[in-house]
Amino acid sequence: MTRTTSARGPRGPRKTVLSEIVEEAAKRPSVALVVAVVLTAVLEVLDITIVSVAIPHMLGSFGATSDQISWVLTSYLVSAAVVMPLTGYLSARLGRRRLLIFSIVGFVVSSALCGLAWNLESMVAFRLLQGICGAPLVPLSQAILLDAFPREKHGQALAIFGLGIMVAPVLGPTFGGWLTDTFVWRAVFYINVPIGLFALLLAMGHLPRTNIKYLRTDWVGLGLLVLAVGSLQLVLDQGQTRDWFNSRFIQIFTAVTFFASTIFFMRGWNKPDNIVDLSLLKDRNFLAGLLAITAYGVTLFGTIALLPLLTQRLMGYPPMTAGTLFIPRAIASAITLGITGNYLLRIIDPRILVAAGVILSAVGTMLMASLNLQAAAWNIAWPGIIAGIGMGLFFVPLTSVAFGSMSNLKLDEASGLYALMRGIGSSIGIAVVSWLFVRQSQLHWQNLITHINPFNPAVPPYLSGLATQGLEPRSPGSMAAIAHEIGRQAQMLAFVDLFWFIGLVTLAILPLVFMMKRPAVAGIVMPVHA
Repeated sequence: MTRTTSARGPRGPRKTVLSEIVEEAAKRPSVALVVAVVLTAVLEVLDITIVSVAIPHMLGSFGATSDQISWVLTSYLVSAAVVMPLTGYLSARLGRRRLLIFSIVGFVVSSALCGLAWNLESMVAFRLLQGICGAPLVPLSQAILLDAFPREKHGQALAIFGLGIMVAPVLGPTFGGWLTDTFVWRAVFYINVPIGLFALLLAMGHLPRTNIKYLRTDWVGLGLLVLAVGSLQLVLDQGQTRDWFNSRFIQIFTAVTFFASTIFFMRGWNKPDNIVDLSLLKDRNFLAGLLAITAYGVTLFGTIALLPLLTQRLMGYPPMTAGTLFIPRAIASAITLGITGNYLLRIIDPRILVAAGVILSAVGTMLMASLNLQAAAWNIAWPGIIAGIGMGLFFVPLTSVAFGSMSNLKLDEASGLYALMRGIGSSIGIAVVSWLFVRQSQLHWQNLITHINPFNPAVPPYLSGLATQGLEPRSPGSMAAIAHEIGRQAQMLAFVDLFWFIGLVTLAILPLVFMMKRPAVAGIVMPVHA
């Protein structure tokens, strides 16, 4: 008698291989949707660093001073910082699909207007609009990806998102330099138009509609949030230009930041209908993640701000050559992000990966403290590879832990806060590095100049070397050459100090790892012995 296999087991019908494939395919989000949301995130993040390359060209086109032209960057950062934490509120009021489409359309239109700007005032106005429209793009993209992927695939989702959010700023100066050199500076804005329209078409065809919630607007909380975040961003962006607290402007807006922030938190901590749900901060992992991503934003963007100054202004590399030095770092980061999201998160505690990423990022940065004025291109690039590996190990596990216990209903709001703190960290990093560079250069100048005297045995041979170049030791030309060389050496020593400083700040993230609990559900497969 031949035994037949029943199609039904003791607990119901068995799954066939075909049904498992169908179910697995159903869990996968649309490739078009993934491309759309990643492109939108890249647009917003890339715009921060790519535009900085065009700033010197705008000086001549608009006849502006260095102080005035800084508002091209400040206007965008301030408006984006104000709107970003409102992503959750706007998503609930408008619906995620409507908000994303509105943001993409607004960003594309304002980018085109920036390219058409005829004077500084019009450019600042269009940049304000661009920041307002672009602010929700990054948090919405992260929330959509996390919502579209099943929990066990969140590592893959974050790896895809990380490729745009972490690699784009590194490549921004390179891409911006190529566009500016090949075409005109306005191309850094026009490039957003075709990319944005492509992302818009994909999003409209594949992003599902969501229900709209009719919420009562907390106008007092909204006003306090705008004051606090906008004033803080103004202080960070204008501090170096206005000599920090010696400026009445900085003093006033620092006071506004402090009092508006204090009132906002005291008023909204236990207020369920606050404009931003502050109960999110009661999640220990999310709070630790916010602090860690803020500190990492300081170090990442501090390094991005330093390297063009070092390679172009001090070492004399052409813009395109200097930009290529970022490429090995970006490649290392991209490869590590993919490996971490797809494999390492399945077998290693994410907190260990975060710690490893912090250490490698710090080591890669501190290795650059060994550079000198004669350093070859490879000596500048290879420490960036180590830091890039650290970046790839850091971002995905940190975000996975921070959002591990977050419900899908709160993803938009949590992503908005997360993106805001990463942006504030980047502004702090650029501001602090700029201030320290000037300060340390002056200190080293004062120290080095004291050694230029007849009693220093190294001075006469150097002056004799100037004579072989056609300069008399006591001539004005010789004094100018000496002063120039002292200035170069002082700046190089300042860069060395800053690389050590950034490395130590990166290591200071490590204690936050001990704040994190290993999430019961982190969207990853955990080892049994955990």
